Amino acid sequence: MSATVSEIVAEELAKPVDPRVAAMAAAIADLYPGAARAVLFYGSCLRQSELDDALKGMMLDFYLIVSDYRAAYGRGWFALANRLIPPNVFPFEHDGLTAKYAVLSEADFARENSIRARSVSVWARFAQPSRLAWAKDEAARAAAVDAVAEAAPTLFALALPVKRTERDDPLAIFRAGLRLTYNAELRAERKDRAAGIVEADAEYYGRIGAAVLAGRGQSEALDPDRAMRRWTWRARKGKLLTLVRLAKATTTYAGGVDYIAWKINRHAGTRIEVRPWQRRWPILGALTLLPFLLRRGAIR
Repeated sequence: MSATVSEIVAEELAKPVDPRVAAMAAAIADLYPGAARAVLFYGSCLRQSELDDALKGMMLDFYLIVSDYRAAYGRGWFALANRLIPPNVFPFEHDGLTAKYAVLSEADFARENSIRARSVSVWARFAQPSRLAWAKDEAARAAAVDAVAEAAPTLFALALPVKRTERDDPLAIFRAGLRLTYNAELRAERKDRAAGIVEADAEYYGRIGAAVLAGRGQSEALDPDRAMRRWTWRARKGKLLTLVRLAKATTTYAGGVDYIAWKINRHAGTRIEVRPWQRRWPILGALTLLPFLLRRGAIR
């Protein structure tokens, strides 16, 4: 009998991580005693076979899942910002390694991996392989598995209506879905990025994609043109939301403008230099980068 999506996700999340990654995840959790529920490791460094090679000019990526924002921050701006414009993102250093971590409550993490998500940013990332690097207890571990197990089905539910061909090919659906998600955010990614991610771990994507298709049963009647119009709306909303998050990050992320410039330079091959006045007025500084980035094609 073939494995279910939940079984495949549980197996993937349980795979071991480099001891340094595990130590950093535990250190992040220690910052939020009483609130931390799980820490997930994902992104470019996970896709590298050797951590030392992955860390050349890169940062580790984590999601910290908390019980709720009041428990994580107490009263104040951080709790309000995380609730209204999730997630909050913070830099972190531990034992010579650098990282950034995003904070979501268990309830928001479950919603944002599902078809009820308010944007593509969470389920697009967790439809890809990730690791549960730290968990408070078995209940927290189970909740993380349940949430992540919604991500790939969400991608398929939203990407399949756009596909006119190859609708039984899991890899083709993943490639199409990831391309659509990149277009729905201000992402500094090459046009072949989605295909490269899928091909780098084709066995996993084929396996979980087949499980998603098997669980869908008989597909409903589809209207690709209508589905594409919905993605156009999703892209406009997503790009606006990205701008709002960038502006918010300058108030929650130390050195936010420098981080934004670094990330764009790394992905798009640009040489943006942050000026002193942009650091002094970080929200305005971040927003003034936008026209230049659009002209250069660094973001789409």
